[in-house]
Amino acid sequence: MPITSSYCMKSFLRDMSMTLQRLARQFPVVAMTGPRQSGKTTLVRQVFADKPYVSLEDPVELAFAQTDPRGFLQRFAQGAVFDEAQRWPELFSHLQGLVDSDRTAGRFVLTGSQQFDLMAGITQSLAGRVGLVRLLPLALSEVKLALSNDLYTHLWRGAYPPLWQTERSTTQASDWFGAYVMTYVERDVRQLLQVQNLSTFQRFVRLCAGRTGTLLNLVSLATDAGISHSTARQWLSVLASSELLFLLPPYHRNFGKRLVKTPKLYFTDTGLAAWLVGIRDPALLALHPMRAALFETWVVGEFRKFRLNRGLPSDLYFWRDNNGLEADLVFETEGGLQCIEIKSGQTITLDLVRAGLRASRFVSEPAPPPWLIHGAPESYTREGVRCISWQRFADPLQG
Repeated sequence: MPITSSYCMKSFLRDMSMTLQRLARQFPVVAMTGPRQSGKTTLVRQVFADKPYVSLEDPVELAFAQTDPRGFLQRFAQGAVFDEAQRWPELFSHLQGLVDSDRTAGRFVLTGSQQFDLMAGITQSLAGRVGLVRLLPLALSEVKLALSNDLYTHLWRGAYPPLWQTERSTTQASDWFGAYVMTYVERDVRQLLQVQNLSTFQRFVRLCAGRTGTLLNLVSLATDAGISHSTARQWLSVLASSELLFLLPPYHRNFGKRLVKTPKLYFTDTGLAAWLVGIRDPALLALHPMRAALFETWVVGEFRKFRLNRGLPSDLYFWRDNNGLEADLVFETEGGLQCIEIKSGQTITLDLVRAGLRASRFVSEPAPPPWLIHGAPESYTREGVRCISWQRFADPLQG
């Protein structure tokens, strides 16, 4: 099934642009992490177009920095953008001296695809001197002009910018995901973990993708992958630090019930998750067993992008207890706890509305009306539930 030209976009107005500008007025260093191919380089070069740009993945620049750090940095006395900064770990201690002698705001900008390595350098040398943000793949608000009316195509395509910049067939999109997994997941992450058995690591990543939107069962995951419990925990931690997946914690307030305390696992991008579990055509999603899980993954991811793009902590949770009460997503607001139910159905039935009502029954304090985010095109309020179409739920977030 071809992807129509309505998807074709050449550039994006990223929601994080204003956040970067705000932080650059406050901190001498601004640092951005995020998964490979999420658009970090493009964004910082747009926002900080007046600064020299250096990629530390360039072997010539990296060799210069390593052999003559003083001479390398003398070229950038007024500041610069250092892309993939974690490639030169000594950079952070050098920058500490530079910014301590000159605290000019927005002087240096750093990016890194390995959050663990970048954060290690920042906490050791640049604590208190850096404004830190995470850039994820495109949010719904950033691709709305190219939005397809087909939910399944949108879930299957995912949100990596290269898949939205040019028109691609499903075959070409699948090829892109294959190259992404081989280049970044199996090379970068595997090397970071020093994994010897590639097939075992591949199986583990695919098992994680197949569990997106479910409670994390580390014992089951390790058993199915054929690895130890401690190895599974380590691999999961690195996949999370690489922003390939994330864990959503349960809401921690005590409402007098027995709570489920296990986090839920989500992939950062539904397109990548779909490819990893073998879905090679968006038409297959309509009846696929993972349809609901991928839709929930996408919705939760959109809320996460909304907050991270504004430089805010995620502060998102889910609720589930042993009495059958659950809400797919909850977060604190000035008006109380906002509860959200997520259903992929493309027809709003009374059962879906009642599911939305049930999502807030555990809250005893005043709270805003529950939301039901669904796969249908209509948005309206019914029986006290705000029913919001997947195509429109970025609007209440923006508002």
